[in-house]
Amino acid sequence: MPAHPACTPCGSESLVSRGVDTADDMSFLQDPSFFAMGMWSIGAGALGAAALALLLANTDMFLSKPRQAALEYLEDIDLKTLEKEPRTFKAKELWEKNGAVIMAVRRPGCFLCRAEAADLSSLKPKLDELGVPLYAVVKEQIGGEVKDFQPYFKGEIFLDEKKKFYGPERRKMMFMGLIRLGVWYNSFRAWNGGFSGNLEGEGFILGGVFVIGSGKQGILLEHREKEFGDRVNPLSVLEAVKKIKPQIPASGKS
Repeated sequence: MPAHPACTPCGSESLVSRGVDTADDMSFLQDPSFFAMGMWSIGAGALGAAALALLLANTDMFLSKPRQAALEYLEDIDLKTLEKEPRTFKAKELWEKNGAVIMAVRRPGCFLCRAEAADLSSLKPKLDELGVPLYAVVKEQIGGEVKDFQPYFKGEIFLDEKKKFYGPERRKMMFMGLIRLGVWYNSFRAWNGGFSGNLEGEGFILGGVFVIGSGKQGILLEHREKEFGDRVNPLSVLEAVKKIKPQIPASGKS
């Protein structure tokens, strides 16, 4: 019987050719330029995302908006003196007769807060001339932090344990502050001014400055920090202070 040639399985030729085609199609994976292009694309995308994040972080779009405090809210705040035997009193005592300038300190050990305290204290001679006292409140008393802050601030300091002066809605700035150009500028300005500090205590809850008129005259200026080191304009403070009308004692009324 004549020998028959070996039979080729049906479709094997097409399968082989497909395999060759597939190998040809995947050959680009062995091309180094393909990976270089991919890495460049990933890098460009990451750089673009970082640039966008930096841009957005330096707008006020994502900053928490401050809610203005009412005089009645501030009047009812409990403050404590920093003596060995502290006295608790209502905040309205600070401004009832002659009005007051009050700094809500974000963190006494912060060199930015020390710079702002020194800025405000430069107004002390003028404030004394106008008969308006300068005060500060802090959220906590840790070690000698308040004592170390005192050389920068020429006024009495009180403890606001419930952090009411930082409200009515407390605003925080976290690590976004590290990439804000304004914070870097404020830091450079304070460093250049010779201020230094430490990292002791809570420093994320933002502070501010108030100028409050006597009696029921109301809040004449309310500056809320929008970022670390956002100082109040001293000229704005003086303009507000000049609007204060001291209370006339009943015996002095005609």
